[in-house]
Amino acid sequence: MAKESKNDQILKASKEIAVKFIEVGRLSPNNFAENFKSIYDAIEATVQKGENTGIEE
Repeated sequence: MAKESKNDQILKASKEIAVKFIEVGRLSPNNFAENFKSIYDAIEATVQKGENTGIEE
């Protein structure tokens, strides 16, 4: 099986976090789009920072 791209992994992690936020009531369908983008951007920035500092899996 081919390794998932970083973008796919970031998207999957963002989705899982958004689902958890919905489950605990911290995120609603009304504000999903803006919050999902924030979650995705935060994870992407963290991954990029890790790459720049040499921290990898």
